[in-house]
Amino acid sequence: MPLAEELLGSAAVAALADCLDRAGRPRDAKAVRACGERLDGLALRERSDLVRDALTASLPGGYAATQTVVRTALADPGFTGWMIWPVTEAVVTRALEDDDPDSFEAALHLLADLTPRLTAEFAIRRMLRADLARTLRVVQRWTEHPDEHVRRLASEGTRPRLPWAIRVPGLLTSPGLTRPVLDALYRDPSEYVRRSVANHVNDISHAVPDLAVEVAAGWSAAPDEHTPRVVRHALRTTVKKGHPGALSLMGFEPATEVAVLGPQLNEDRVTVGDEITFAFDVANEGAAPAKLVIDYVIHYQKANGSTAPKVFKLTTRTLDAGERVSISRRHSFRKITTRVFHPGAHALELQVNGEVRGRAEFTLLAPS
Repeated sequence: MPLAEELLGSAAVAALADCLDRAGRPRDAKAVRACGERLDGLALRERSDLVRDALTASLPGGYAATQTVVRTALADPGFTGWMIWPVTEAVVTRALEDDDPDSFEAALHLLADLTPRLTAEFAIRRMLRADLARTLRVVQRWTEHPDEHVRRLASEGTRPRLPWAIRVPGLLTSPGLTRPVLDALYRDPSEYVRRSVANHVNDISHAVPDLAVEVAAGWSAAPDEHTPRVVRHALRTTVKKGHPGALSLMGFEPATEVAVLGPQLNEDRVTVGDEITFAFDVANEGAAPAKLVIDYVIHYQKANGSTAPKVFKLTTRTLDAGERVSISRRHSFRKITTRVFHPGAHALELQVNGEVRGRAEFTLLAPS
């Protein structure tokens, strides 16, 4: 992941100032250029907010005047990249402060024009929070836009759990509101758009898994050649959590005639920084082939002494009648930035078609 200074650093800020200069706004360019000296130590969003505030403080008052400056800059091919994020935020700020009710929808149209230059997915969140119904009406029209970036904005900007973005309470409490957008886009010709749609449904699945499965089932009933892949990606979390409807939709029925032996651990004590190896056998004792999704679960100890499960993908395969396979894997406890390891009792479980089919306990030791 690039660092904040590599995304919205002094070079990007200087380039934005140059664009404003070329648009005939030297005073505004000067204010923005000064931000480049105040970026050190700021996170990415803080940098965007700093530049946004400089823009809103220097650009002409009122939404209409701000829109004129931004549309003039849009004629400049250099007006692109991470400099666009604070510009989209400034557009929204001016629109929400404006007394003219038409400014709201005008700003949405401008965000659609800006999104191909980077994305407007973060700025639109404030529009959604200000008037969810009105924004969604415009977003729905974007699903037929000729530009794939605008169609993606319709899905990505309305995700319930969009990374880096502010939360929209209405989307969290009523995720079904965006279903018309998703149903319009799941067969989009662009992989860029379809992947956003799948991620959107995966967001929904964290809070309302039954709704996510219902949406995916509707798509599976009216598929195109890309739909199976979209559904797999959309239901990845529900499948890992063993949701029966998701598993059935993916063709994974209860593995009642499948036997699992294990897991066996290479040792029952492992030190933070090392790894543990586990092995197990799976046998299809039935008379028909068995389609299996096999995962494993690590029950990590938390700081308070309780444990929390984390599911890891292992393999998907079909076993013929009478077939038996032996599988082994290693799991690392090397230090990473996204997880803190707490020494103590841990456990490893196997999960076959959503059902726990074996468990082994071990102790995680602090490094010496």
